Amino acid sequence: MTPDQLVTEFCAAWAEPDPAALAAYFTDDAVYHNIPLEEVHGRAAIEEYFAGMVATFGGIDFRIHRQLASDNLVLNERTDVLTVNGRTVEVPVMGSFEVVDGKIAAWRDYFDMGPLAATTG
Repeated sequence: MTPDQLVTEFCAAWAEPDPAALAAYFTDDAVYHNIPLEEVHGRAAIEEYFAGMVATFGGIDFRIHRQLASDNLVLNERTDVLTVNGRTVEVPVMGSFEVVDGKIAAWRDYFDMGPLAATTG
């Protein structure tokens, strides 16, 4: 599977998420950084973080608008659609994935907290 295919498959898996299955896409020493939040280090910690996300949001529809792959780097521009407090929220995201030996070694998402903050205010 190419890095491009791996990232596409991983993003699709968020529609009906299983934290352990999602974490299995990552290397043991992977880094997940949901910017502007704190980095999460290691597959076990990433799985725990994903479990919290799933408990809060349930499934997330990653609507990929553009995706570009070069060697082991995959970038995608997408809209993440999720439910917060009973409201559907669309969050514009730019994602960066580094793939090593068929696993995600680093995932960084850049997004605006505004749409999420508006649901809690």
